[in-house]
Amino acid sequence: MSSARQELLDLLAVKSFRLGEFKLSSGARSDYYIDCRTTTLNAQGARLTGQVFLEEISSRGWNPRAIGGLTMGADPIVVAVAVASEIDGFLVRKAEKQHGTGQRIEGFHEKAARVVIVDDVCTTGASTIQAIEAAREFGFEVVGVMCLVERADAGGRPGVESAAAPAQFVSIFTAADVRTQHLARKG
Repeated sequence: MSSARQELLDLLAVKSFRLGEFKLSSGARSDYYIDCRTTTLNAQGARLTGQVFLEEISSRGWNPRAIGGLTMGADPIVVAVAVASEIDGFLVRKAEKQHGTGQRIEGFHEKAARVVIVDDVCTTGASTIQAIEAAREFGFEVVGVMCLVERADAGGRPGVESAAAPAQFVSIFTAADVRTQHLARKG
């Protein structure tokens, strides 16, 4: 594991992972919660997020023109990658604006461009799938899909992989990785 990747995992374990009783956006209950924004909106966390996502994108040879995802979870990841690279960013609204230009995609707007879809946490995969569908509907070519933390126990991967196909779905960490690191740092 690269040092940046290890540092990012450490930050997620300290800043983003909580044990307790939580209701997830899916309505399911969980004994832990991961709020990646407390890491991705931290100065050091943002730098590490941009670096780790860029390393992963580069290692896969995706060569995107832009990176984007559904607002709000994807926002800090998109900005971190854009600031650390030459890759532009775009954000996908949950619904088209009802005023102005009525856009659903904000930022980068080049039809047929190669893009990577990102998300902070993938639980059921619903927000990631929404972003994939909106990007394709706009006319982007989705060449990869990445999430910072995958809640593998929630079963979202098959849906995301199906929606992403033929693009590959990659998670930087699993919730189990973050939980293990959290418990190791506590112990």
